[in-house]
Amino acid sequence: MKLIIGNKNYSSWSLRAWLAAKQSGLAFEELTVPIYGEDWEQRKRSSDELAPSSGKVPILWDGDAVVWDSLAIIEYLADKVGRDRFWPKADEARAMARSMVAEMHSSYLPLRRTCPMNIRARVEGVAIDGEVRADVVRILQLWAEARARFGKGGPFLFGTFCAADVIYAPVVSRFLTYGIAVPGFAQVYMQAVWEHEWMQAWIAAASAEDWVIEQFETPVIG
Repeated sequence: MKLIIGNKNYSSWSLRAWLAAKQSGLAFEELTVPIYGEDWEQRKRSSDELAPSSGKVPILWDGDAVVWDSLAIIEYLADKVGRDRFWPKADEARAMARSMVAEMHSSYLPLRRTCPMNIRARVEGVAIDGEVRADVVRILQLWAEARARFGKGGPFLFGTFCAADVIYAPVVSRFLTYGIAVPGFAQVYMQAVWEHEWMQAWIAAASAEDWVIEQFETPVIG
């Protein structure tokens, strides 16, 4: 398998796909492409590997099979290795985990726009408007319910690390980058995600990158 991802410091969807590939336990080759670089538009048009997704990353190649979109990659890998590796076994826990993942996949645009993922940065004074605050509150509500109902088996949302943690890992990064205040239970959860060995490997690689994407370096300051 080959996983094509974007810059590790900025590409939240790439982080999700990469964590999913690690969670699968399958061997994969990793190819990082410098999104938004000087030759990015030309590379998108000329690369056969990027063509199936119109140049968007991440993309997973598995022989002749190609999967793009992080959630599709999670589901494809779960089909290959067994769904229990990615999703809680109990029906009620799995139902909530799937719903949380789908909501993250389709929602929270104000948070994404105002607080783009930037692992290396620590930013003070970001203008958090009502829409962003509503996103934060909703996410914290979901985290609290998952932890209270299903998190007794470990430090993650549903106890052990699963697809829900994969999908919300970039949110953890955003909350840390922009100093978003969260209650104690969320701080403990965020620490568990941040200190996970796979996250630490990603963070180290992001810190070693020399690419700077200016549009993600200038958040709105209040």
